Amino acid sequence: MKIVEIATDRRVTIMMFTLAIVLFGLVSLSRLKVNLLPDLSYPTITVRTELDGAAPFEVENLITKPIEESVGIIKNVRQVRSVSRSGQSDVILEFVWGTDMDIAGVEVREKLDILELPLEAERPMLLRFDPSNEPIQRIALVHEDVQDAGTESGRLRLRSLRRYAEDQLKNDLEGVEGTAAVKVSGGLEDEIQILVDEEKLAQLGISIETVAGRIRAENVNLSGGRLEQGSQRFLVRTINEFETVDEIRDAIVATPGGRPVYLRDIAVVERGYKEREAVTRVNGQESVEMAVYKEGDANTVQVARRIEDRVEAVGDDLPEGVSLSIVYDQSTFISQAIGQVRSAAVIGGFLAILVLYGFLRDARATAIIGIAIPVSVIGTFLLMYATDITLNIMSLGGIALAVGLLVDNSIVVLENIVRRREMGDPVLVAARRGTSEVATAVTAATLTTIAVFFPMVFVSGIAGQLFRDQALTVTFALAFSLLVAITLIPMLAALGADTRFQDVDDARPAGRFTRGVAWIVRNTGRLVRALGRMLAFLARYTVVLPCQAFYRLAAAIYPPILGWALGHRLIVIGLATAAFAATMTLVPRLGSELIPQLSQGEFFVKMRLTPGTPLSETDRAIARIETAAGDQDGVELTYSVAGTGNRLDASPVDAGEHSGQLNVNMAAQADAEDEARVIEALRSDLQRLPGMNYEIGRPTLFTFRTPIEIEISGYDLGALTGAAAAIQGRMEASGRFADVKSSHEDGNPEIQILFDHDKAARLGLVVRDVADRVVSMVRGDVATRYTWRDKKIDVLVRSVDSRAASISEIEQLVINPESERPVPLSAIAEVRVASGPAEIRRIDQERAIVISANLARGDLSTAVREVDSILASVPMPAGVGARTSGQSEEMQDSFGSMMFTLALAIFLVYLVMASQFESLLHPFVIMFTIPLALVGAVLALYLTGTTVNVVVFIGLIMLAGIVVNNAIVLVDLINQLRASGQTRHDAIMEAGRARLRPILMTTLTTTLGLIPMAVGFGEGAEVRAPMAITVIGGLLVSTVLTLVVIPVVYSLIDRKEWQTEAPAAAAGAAT
Repeated sequence: MKIVEIATDRRVTIMMFTLAIVLFGLVSLSRLKVNLLPDLSYPTITVRTELDGAAPFEVENLITKPIEESVGIIKNVRQVRSVSRSGQSDVILEFVWGTDMDIAGVEVREKLDILELPLEAERPMLLRFDPSNEPIQRIALVHEDVQDAGTESGRLRLRSLRRYAEDQLKNDLEGVEGTAAVKVSGGLEDEIQILVDEEKLAQLGISIETVAGRIRAENVNLSGGRLEQGSQRFLVRTINEFETVDEIRDAIVATPGGRPVYLRDIAVVERGYKEREAVTRVNGQESVEMAVYKEGDANTVQVARRIEDRVEAVGDDLPEGVSLSIVYDQSTFISQAIGQVRSAAVIGGFLAILVLYGFLRDARATAIIGIAIPVSVIGTFLLMYATDITLNIMSLGGIALAVGLLVDNSIVVLENIVRRREMGDPVLVAARRGTSEVATAVTAATLTTIAVFFPMVFVSGIAGQLFRDQALTVTFALAFSLLVAITLIPMLAALGADTRFQDVDDARPAGRFTRGVAWIVRNTGRLVRALGRMLAFLARYTVVLPCQAFYRLAAAIYPPILGWALGHRLIVIGLATAAFAATMTLVPRLGSELIPQLSQGEFFVKMRLTPGTPLSETDRAIARIETAAGDQDGVELTYSVAGTGNRLDASPVDAGEHSGQLNVNMAAQADAEDEARVIEALRSDLQRLPGMNYEIGRPTLFTFRTPIEIEISGYDLGALTGAAAAIQGRMEASGRFADVKSSHEDGNPEIQILFDHDKAARLGLVVRDVADRVVSMVRGDVATRYTWRDKKIDVLVRSVDSRAASISEIEQLVINPESERPVPLSAIAEVRVASGPAEIRRIDQERAIVISANLARGDLSTAVREVDSILASVPMPAGVGARTSGQSEEMQDSFGSMMFTLALAIFLVYLVMASQFESLLHPFVIMFTIPLALVGAVLALYLTGTTVNVVVFIGLIMLAGIVVNNAIVLVDLINQLRASGQTRHDAIMEAGRARLRPILMTTLTTTLGLIPMAVGFGEGAEVRAPMAITVIGGLLVSTVLTLVVIPVVYSLIDRKEWQTEAPAAAAGAAT
């Protein structure tokens, strides 16, 4: 090959190119972004619309249905789901993967702009569900003397904590590079409260709207233009903003009969706190939480490090008794997971190089091949930067997987060069001829592996999004390894050959500087040689002797076995077929799941009490569970939020004062058994709380749906509720499911006001005006904002204290304070307590109830079969249907896509081999290695108890490209020998003996390179291990069977008569 001649002739040029690749690769590595996962574009848009005061039924009919009908016809919409809650509608559009979400967002907005919604409704908001909208860190601000807000001192300190967090810490943290926003929740937020006495208003004939309007008008600064006097120019301003709370009390709200009425005469004005939306706790102690969100393209790890530095700097200036701590840090898991992958790659590479040295017994040859690993990996970083791939678990996992494969090409090339040297060829001739002989086979082997990874780019669903980076990374690494094998390896092997320049002796004595440099070089060389001899001595007994003994044993027993197999071909084929059939019977026993769940040493408990439960009761229940969790051994930290909190996500999560979440962080030394013990203890505590619905889960990275979801759809809510209750009861009775939860819950308690229009008309009242007045009295209006220390504080005007009010107080509200005769609300309306649905869910424009469950035991596929049997046994009312969804649905979609990808990969492998061999028959022979690899893969999965999942399928697809490499090298040499004149039997025997060592070396290096990943220790191991186990098992078994079965199949199928080449060619291909 021309490129081989260039590489061996222009060695300095190749060296400079290599150094340039290494240099630019290292620069690219320093600029690569570090994330946990690849950049996932979740194809989901949520349309959120607010309609204050509307019940779920009204929200469904007035908001949700029109939006669903309008946006459901948009291109690429896969499913439309909705949740109608009190005052809020969420319509979730799921698009097919690969949809351009910017264009989709424009189309959704266009549909919404032409839609006519009630005037009282807010403008619909479009919210993108983006994983980056999860906070990368949660920071807690705690006062050591504050347990909760039950005392006056506690409330004062919580107010000061919230104020300190918003006024100082929030601004400090938002100034950190890469930070998008800092959301503060918990504590008590300042508010000026004006509680109006409605009886006094009625006596004075003043409405509450008048009071709010007057306060709003009084609190304003205006610019009055400019005034010139002589040579001076003045700016005219009216200064009328309130500066103290006393000034608000002294505000005049009306002048009936010429007498001023001050606000203090008709209302109580005090500095209080807003109605709480969330209560946050750390280790049971009430706190203020700050959630840090990063910019979309920012590096998670770097931003987190900057935040940590800023928190440490701020910690020195905190008020006395106040502590600031990071309770959740996403970057910790990212750094540890990536560090584990990096360690696995380094250890795997080191083991592969040790095996090389054990077989070759030549430090120089081992070093030459060892260079292929760092050069190929560093070159991969260059292409990763060019294609905008981040450093994440998937891309680094691809590099770790490729480490064992990177040396394969170099092994085959250098082993053939060494063989040519042993035959007596000069160094330069051996480098050129040895590389040229195997260049075609090496190129074919690399292209088959690349052809396997290329179809992974077309895998649909979340699996495709995740593994695209890995496929591209392995492809880049293999492409560089091929380039290194046919350029750098022969160039380094040719070192020591004659150069084009000749040294001339110089009789002049060397100078002092030259002698000094020579002394340093000479002694450094001696030291290196001494260390080399010491390491060689150690390696001789630990590596070389075992490897050589293994090779001599294999070389001694392989020829007789191969000879026997060629003499009993049908028996060998029958045994191989029986092994394949027997192994396939184990597949149903393996079980299946979508993707292994990553254990991050953390789990959460989502809790929902009966709708209508006040926030204080919710907080009390969660605090009780948090205390129980904190008492468990192995728990390092607990933090919780009761209520809605501050969320940036767009998914319609459980929200309201009756809901909350507890997060439990396990100690570093805790294992999976400790975590399971703590979860079981919390389950028993949760089951003792009346009216408590709960769900226990772990932070999920791959899917946002529970393993089992059953969608029960229809129109009649009563029929849906009955069917859902029956299915839920059957699932709870089964021991296979845990945390069975229904989206249907008891109605939300409501105080309903039913107006008598006739009575209202006789009194000259308009029902709509009365309703607005009731809203102003109960909910209140923010009349203005009070400035205090450059901070704007809401001034709320109302007449009912919602924290201490009763139904009778609502009935006695005066609805016509301007009239001479005050009329209470009860005179024209009936006030009653009732309940309505807490929420109405719809899927594909049908009402639906979703039952979700986790797995208590077993695998996902077995659980799905049991759910199907439950659905078949429960009689469904007319118009009601049920189907299984959740992770099980995603699993079926992903598995179907992976099966297609596997078939496409095998087809591409065949295409590449047929093109290389110019034969349709020989690739067919080589393809027999793939079913042989399945035997080993299934056995490895069965022995290790690994279930079939998307990661295992990726390993199987990789196997299809890897295992054919050995057969390619073997068949290629058989063809060369037959072309040189040998018989088929002699060529097979000779090729088997000649290719035994490189096949064993490549198999062992790939296997040892993957063993650190297969062991499964450290963060992220759940994703790495199944793939490595699949490849190792399939590769080991297929190698053993390939050395025997492939020659047998070749001898059975290939009946071609070869024309004898010239003697020179014969000599070149011998041995």
